[in-house]
Amino acid sequence: MQVVIIGSGNVASVLGRLCKQRGHEIVQVISRNAAHAKLLADELGCSYADYHEKLNDSAGLYILAVADTALQDLNESMNLGNKLILHTAGSVSKDVLKDISHNYGVLYPLQSLRKEMNYQTDIPFLIDGNSADTLTLVEDFAQTLSTNVTKATDDERLKLHVAAVVVSNFTNHLYALAEDFCKKEQVDFGLLSPLIKETAERIQHFSPATVQTGPAVRNDIFTIDKHLRILSNHPQLKNIYIKLTESISKG
Repeated sequence: MQVVIIGSGNVASVLGRLCKQRGHEIVQVISRNAAHAKLLADELGCSYADYHEKLNDSAGLYILAVADTALQDLNESMNLGNKLILHTAGSVSKDVLKDISHNYGVLYPLQSLRKEMNYQTDIPFLIDGNSADTLTLVEDFAQTLSTNVTKATDDERLKLHVAAVVVSNFTNHLYALAEDFCKKEQVDFGLLSPLIKETAERIQHFSPATVQTGPAVRNDIFTIDKHLRILSNHPQLKNIYIKLTESISKG
């Protein structure tokens, strides 16, 4: 399939490469920043343009991989008739595209994508379409990119996006706080890597609630008190420690 990529950031870069790897032809990259569009277009072997230049109207699929807030602005500048257009956002309704084309939907990668990384495993995709026929087209295309494709409504996708923020963004923030704590307390954060990997691996086989460990689940007040004393000079981490301990204790 001939594909136009609209965007030049992390998601656009990863999906563009994946499409090309799976035999699709990227015919154009469009971005608000022409220099960024050129950089990705050169890698994918296609033309490029910014938002003020002509959109290639010969493609069969248009993938909007832009910031959520930018999706609404595109309605004023694009009209694709019956061409299939998909956005990649987790928390935005598919209907944001209804004024752009009669055939629209969602191709949401349920993964934290970074353009610097080389993805060897299947990226999970949540898909949707504004009609049964469109959904079939989206599903057929998505399955050329991954074996992990799931249909999800706007509401289901939004709920999974909330959960994704908790397990990815919030967890990473805790890593950052722990790393900062270790630096300031002059201990090696790197020693925690095996523990981080083991915790992530464990929930592949068990419900997280059933494998919760630590002083909070044991109601070990003595250890918790020692931890809080150490955290006296780290008020942000101490506050989070208290709130998470209370949450775990309540089960």
